[in-house]
Amino acid sequence: MKILVVDDEKAVTDYIKMELEDCCQDMEVICRNSGYEALKLIMQGDIALLLTDIAMPDMDGYELYSRAKDYNAELPIIMMTGFGYDPNHVVVKSRKEGLQDVIFKPFDTQKLFALIKKRLAGE
Repeated sequence: MKILVVDDEKAVTDYIKMELEDCCQDMEVICRNSGYEALKLIMQGDIALLLTDIAMPDMDGYELYSRAKDYNAELPIIMMTGFGYDPNHVVVKSRKEGLQDVIFKPFDTQKLFALIKKRLAGE
């Protein structure tokens, strides 16, 4: 099962990959540091869940969310952000289109694992 982690900060994607792979050996964690690179992988059709940052320079989380959902409406997506205030209203726009989960950095990795497992189970 492939999990795609997207954040423009490589240190963040490396950390999440390490934590997820330690916790869940049945997951293949793929990291990208660009929304456009992530979208290419999503369009290949074998991503089980997308975990994406909201604020990225090339494509914000809303655009990635919207494009991913256009391609695969069933793809579970979790957004993560380090900001309490969302100046571009990415979370608000995404929630209006069906986004269920937002996790705030720094987050408890056990909470993230539980959320991922819940979404992969279709809950």
